[in-house]
Amino acid sequence: MKVVVLGGYGNFGARICRALAHDPEIELVVAARDERRSATFAATLSAGARATRLDTGAADFAAQLDAVGAQLVIHTAGPFQGQSYAVAEAAAQCGAHYVDLADGRRFVCDFAQALDARFKVAGRIAVTGASTLPALSSAVIDELRVRFAELHTIDICIGPAQQAPRGEATLAAVLSCCGEAVPVWQDNQWRQLIGWANPEPVHFSHMAPRLASLCDVPDLELFPGRYAGVRNVMFRAALEVGFTQRMFALLATARRWHLLDRAAALAPWLHRFGGWFDGFGSGLGGMFVRLAGLSRQGRPLQLEWHLSADNNHGPEIPCMPAILLARRLARGETLPSGALPCAGLLRLGEFEPEFVRWNIRTETLERPV
Repeated sequence: MKVVVLGGYGNFGARICRALAHDPEIELVVAARDERRSATFAATLSAGARATRLDTGAADFAAQLDAVGAQLVIHTAGPFQGQSYAVAEAAAQCGAHYVDLADGRRFVCDFAQALDARFKVAGRIAVTGASTLPALSSAVIDELRVRFAELHTIDICIGPAQQAPRGEATLAAVLSCCGEAVPVWQDNQWRQLIGWANPEPVHFSHMAPRLASLCDVPDLELFPGRYAGVRNVMFRAALEVGFTQRMFALLATARRWHLLDRAAALAPWLHRFGGWFDGFGSGLGGMFVRLAGLSRQGRPLQLEWHLSADNNHGPEIPCMPAILLARRLARGETLPSGALPCAGLLRLGEFEPEFVRWNIRTETLERPV
């Protein structure tokens, strides 16, 4: 299968390319606007990998994609907040499958309605949000959900390592909700809370406590409908250096007081100078998913799934769902045609070999209630 990775030498695209380059079922094409950089990177991969120039903003992008002969397009070129569905539409036009790493709430949550009919006609699958959220988060919940008669609360938090590589697009995505009103499902109703405001302490396994704040992600909208009876869904991000978490909270306040136009506009500046704080952090990042409700015996139950990734291996995690889906498609596995978010497509067990590969530790704990 000819797999075209858009943004192929970027922070996430390069990781996906390295994982797929030696797969005998895949013919890899590293694609980006800068063909020279694509070619330089492709030369570091297997002999079969090649590079090409593709401009997703070009009027003839679909024709460019068709000329390459793409059978699967993996779109890693964010930020996806405010991005159109032009790349996915081009993939459908070319008769290719499509997978992206989108984390933008509207992009992911409106994806199926906008594109499902088009991909069904093409007989191909289009998957959005093939990343930590909602792909891995939903896999964890689905695995633990069977232990509950009633699931009431879903609480997710990601704590990235300060020293882990980060791209400007990732920072722009993170800042897009800073100081903005975010609809959150709380006490069986939608409430408006402020992104990155009011940091609170959280506790991870094998990591020091951190401060965490609300961040807008697709899970906040997808999970109240996906898990019947859930009363609360929360997602927070916890930066390793407390000063930076408080700085984001200050930016949120400035945005609410209209002293700042758009926090995302600061992404280039933060990308340039964010490394100044790396000496105060480490290469250890983590994630937890906390579920609370009633057990099958009718008693209160709280389960926690924890992940710890050291040595700056955390950024490998958002790439895993796209890698796993690409391998399944390349092996000829039949997936339903149409467009959908990446929730429920992957089982937690499918991630385990990747966790082992990167020495990523996971564990499930039952807490007293």
